Amino acid sequence: MNSFVNAILLALTFPLIMLTIIVGFDLPVEILKTSGKNLSFADEIFWLLATLMGLIAFRRSLKRWMGMKIVNTTERFIINFEVSTARKNRVVVYNLIESCIMLSLGLSIYNLTTHALVPTIVLLSFSFDNVLFLMIGYKKRFRIGLSSKALIVCDREVTVIYFEGLRKISIEQQTIYFDYIKDLQLSFPTNCLREEDKELIFNGLNDIVDKDKVMFSKIGEWS
Repeated sequence: MNSFVNAILLALTFPLIMLTIIVGFDLPVEILKTSGKNLSFADEIFWLLATLMGLIAFRRSLKRWMGMKIVNTTERFIINFEVSTARKNRVVVYNLIESCIMLSLGLSIYNLTTHALVPTIVLLSFSFDNVLFLMIGYKKRFRIGLSSKALIVCDREVTVIYFEGLRKISIEQQTIYFDYIKDLQLSFPTNCLREEDKELIFNGLNDIVDKDKVMFSKIGEWS
């Protein structure tokens, strides 16, 4: 999910940067026989790009905050514990890099042209949201919860793995895969789990899922 969202945001970033450079440096637009500062629809395009980026980022942010709230309602889960320190440290690095990129991009485009005010506000807002989510989550709120219906992993993103329709659980290259009917596959990295929790989560899954319908593969790699 995170890679897909980032790919969409990156795709929207390219036209945003191009438009900012054209308007900011007043470059000629030969096909329209005008220049950047005279583009009559520049503001509308900035607004459109900002709206699309904002909607995508807002949906992602809302899902993360809701996931964190749910997984920290510990009484709703059979098993609930923090993600590993190694995973939390990796989340810190990734989130800070992402926040710095959004912050730098927002300030840079506004420095080139004030027409990019709205995209700048969107980028700075979600840069702040990213840091805030990181600060709150690091204080024992990045967690994994196992209930009778689903497994929820909340750290950098929120992964919800339902057991309905599950056909196979396996481990490949430090990743736990959950295969469903119709070729759907979900996963999360094994470094989310602390060493002392690996057997706990496996035993929990083993007790909950229907072993007549779900196959366990390479389970020895959990330990």
